[in-house]
Amino acid sequence: MTGFRTYLVAMGLAIFLYTAVVIANHGPDLLPVFFGDMAKMAWPGQFNLDFMFMLTLSALWVAWRHGFSAGGLALAFLAAMLGSAFLSVYLLVVSFQVKGDVRALLLGVRA
Repeated sequence: MTGFRTYLVAMGLAIFLYTAVVIANHGPDLLPVFFGDMAKMAWPGQFNLDFMFMLTLSALWVAWRHGFSAGGLALAFLAAMLGSAFLSVYLLVVSFQVKGDVRALLLGVRA
């Protein structure tokens, strides 16, 4: 679990720092670029479509893990909008809440 937590911290720091640099250089206007690349039907758009599907899969898992409760749906929205920036923090916090129990980490209310 220590290795996993270390990876989550590294991933979270990397994406937060990278995002800060991108916003400083290009502004926070992501959506027109994201969907514009998809509309062009080229490799950047293919990557964005694939990434969007991974975001929705992550959001569905978070919502399911919380039994589709109101709080779970709110967390799922954050998962879909913030991607690994959210998921790295979420999984790190939950890993401590469940005291390293991977079954509880993955299954949530079903564990």
